[in-house]
Amino acid sequence: MGDRRVPPRLLVVGPSWVGDMVMAQSLFMTLKQRHPDAYLGVLAPGWSLPILERMPEVDEAIALDVGHGEFGWATRREVARSLRGRFDRAIVLPRSWKSALVPFLARIPERVGFTGEQRVVLLPERRRLDKRVLDQTVKRFVSLGRDAAEAEAGDFPIPAPCLRVDPGNQQRLRETLELGEGRPTIGLMPGAEYGPAKQWPLAYFRELAASLTAAGHAVWVLGGPGDAEDGNAIAQGLDHVVNLCGRTRLADAVDLLAACEQVVTNDSGLMHVAAAVGTRVQAIYGSSSPAYTPPLTDNAEIHYLALDCSPCFQRTCPLGHTNCLNHIRPERLLRAITGDSRTIARQG
Repeated sequence: MGDRRVPPRLLVVGPSWVGDMVMAQSLFMTLKQRHPDAYLGVLAPGWSLPILERMPEVDEAIALDVGHGEFGWATRREVARSLRGRFDRAIVLPRSWKSALVPFLARIPERVGFTGEQRVVLLPERRRLDKRVLDQTVKRFVSLGRDAAEAEAGDFPIPAPCLRVDPGNQQRLRETLELGEGRPTIGLMPGAEYGPAKQWPLAYFRELAASLTAAGHAVWVLGGPGDAEDGNAIAQGLDHVVNLCGRTRLADAVDLLAACEQVVTNDSGLMHVAAAVGTRVQAIYGSSSPAYTPPLTDNAEIHYLALDCSPCFQRTCPLGHTNCLNHIRPERLLRAITGDSRTIARQG
């Protein structure tokens, strides 16, 4: 008789940020390439389920709705109970103690993650994080899906995230939001949840929006409810500029970004979404580093000054001037957009 191995049932404990969840798809792709018949579940915050639904590698998305900074013992215990006997191996991406708790309580026999926060009991397989070898977030994620020796060497392929686009929803959004057709669209994403040291000045976004519309483009400002006021500051009084911040769901943002010709963005979660749908990305970096969290696409241009004081990875500029962003002028972004031979409008 032939080999009748049972396909592995894998659970990934996902990260808590939009961009990190998009980058985690590189791990999901790696797991399905190595184990084509594997059943892959992802345990993640409820807000991330619309993103996971756009990843064909994910067979099941399991919500863990625990507030930021909240322990949520009862919730974790209940979710763990529902997972008992269903998975063979758990891969824990976050390095916190809490993140390893559900797989432990679910009695998943094999559990792997990086060493951190005294997780000796919770994770039987703990790997040392060599930041010199695994120098990018996505490499760290993918390494946990490789054999230990491969992971330690750091020499393995990184598949680029690729989110599924829903053309029907894209067209409905055009109609319900009255976005119109005809003008090539540029998306602007002024938000960055981490803090103001990652945010290009709003006045620059507005100046760029005015120049783009004068050059014949339409402009959509995209972001969450917390970005709505900033979106208004950019769009107010400008023709062909629409503030969509807080008016769409996360899944809608996937489809709208896919409809944009290019986007101008801070180092943010939506930057990674735009990269994963194939839209050209003009990425602006201030306090963070494009070497550590780059857009995972060849279709991107990085705007980064590499000042002596950057990257500082601080939420606010410790020197009080934020020159790493203030010295990236709007005309630089305008040249990058309009001077690119690939700026051909994508209709829907």
